[in-house]
Amino acid sequence: MAEGLDVEAMLVRFRERAHAVKQRPLPPVAGEERSKFIQQAQSDFRDFAIIGDATASMEDGFLVLKVDLRPADQRS
Repeated sequence: MAEGLDVEAMLVRFRERAHAVKQRPLPPVAGEERSKFIQQAQSDFRDFAIIGDATASMEDGFLVLKVDLRPADQRS
């Protein structure tokens, strides 16, 4: 990996962020604001979980994150 870049630690942080989003309490809001908060939390979780599930490699100086989006029963 690139000097000073600990990709595994980065992926762990993304996994932790995904978990934190799931544990995040709802603020005391109602109506449209509540819906917006829930939608944002769902997007945050999905994004953090996708990156957290990635496998990383360096290829020609590029950080490559591979994410298997196939259903679990179709993965090798």
